[in-house]
Amino acid sequence: MLRAVRIFFASLLVILLVALTAVSAAGGAGIASFFQPQSVALVSQPAQAASPATATITAPSVNQTLDTQSPPAQAGVIDARTAVRASGPAVVTVVNQLSNSNQGFLGQQAATAMGSGVIIDSAGYIITNDHVVEGQQSLQIIFSDGTKTAGTLVGADPFSDLAVIKVTSKVPAVAHFGDSDKLEPGQPVVAIGSALGDFANTVTAGVVSAVHRDLDANSTTPSMKDLIQTDAAINHGNSGGPLLDLTGSVIGINVAVVRGTGATGTDVAEGLGFAIPSNTAQKISSQIITKGYVERPFLGISYQPITRQIAAYYNLSRDSGLLITDVTPGSPASSAGLKAGTIITEFNGTAITSDMSLMELLMAYKVGDTIKLTIVQPDATTEQTVNVTLAQRPPGQ
Repeated sequence: MLRAVRIFFASLLVILLVALTAVSAAGGAGIASFFQPQSVALVSQPAQAASPATATITAPSVNQTLDTQSPPAQAGVIDARTAVRASGPAVVTVVNQLSNSNQGFLGQQAATAMGSGVIIDSAGYIITNDHVVEGQQSLQIIFSDGTKTAGTLVGADPFSDLAVIKVTSKVPAVAHFGDSDKLEPGQPVVAIGSALGDFANTVTAGVVSAVHRDLDANSTTPSMKDLIQTDAAINHGNSGGPLLDLTGSVIGINVAVVRGTGATGTDVAEGLGFAIPSNTAQKISSQIITKGYVERPFLGISYQPITRQIAAYYNLSRDSGLLITDVTPGSPASSAGLKAGTIITEFNGTAITSDMSLMELLMAYKVGDTIKLTIVQPDATTEQTVNVTLAQRPPGQ
């Protein structure tokens, strides 16, 4: 009996040892990770050291390093480090010494304006906003590492609020354009720029709030069409800086922010920033670099997109298309017989809807091209087709 008991406990001990060995080999890591606290990226975490192949932004007075392995992002927080590493070194501060000057306490002083820009070519081309370089007497570029160099204005396009600057010194990095047509509301984005002109290469993050937004003209800015809306923080000085996707591709050029509505701005809003889509910026900057200006085909009309509500209000014969409200004398539209009240339903075979941009349609053609417009004249119900030869857009229009 005693011998049987000993055999029983000996067998039980062997079974327990085998079981513990199996747990240790197969599940030990899982047990440890279960009790291990979650790794969280903190604001005080060091940043990755710069290397010749992948330079990185550093704070003006602090050089820090970042772990090569990025821990999981905290819930609700966008991990923008990949984007910053990829394109942050290509973001610059643009200092515009204006042609006008101020009479200060110490005598005549040059007035300056500051904004942002992004290097888009290894030859030294930098894209920014037209309003950043407007009235410039001279331009200075400050790279992300604090190095300063002179810049020369290649050309500007006030209509799109874009401009191109060139530097002759070696550039630290080049950012690449992404496809803004693929953007979706809710997609994470990153903005980099010189906030308030003093906080160089400030990084903010958010999402694409909407696409195809329009901002109406006012006393200080031109009318801007087909913009990207974002809630990434954009401040004065961010103008001309890039809006990036999480890979670091430039999908927009930051241009404006809306703080409130009405003359007094009583209805205050936050997180209403706007950027020019990268596909537009790429087309415009390419023309400026090759020609020094933007060749814009000109039709010569003012118009209002037609919706069902507009059609009902004006008792129109069509509930889609463009309603011409004014025609420029001597313009291609005038020569083709278009007038106020004419409805354009098709542009060279493309049916026009309320969310289309006429400027984008025009930019697919060159000055001198002849296009076909399908129209309905005032007080008519049937459509007719007219040929229009596009002209060069006059300055200031």
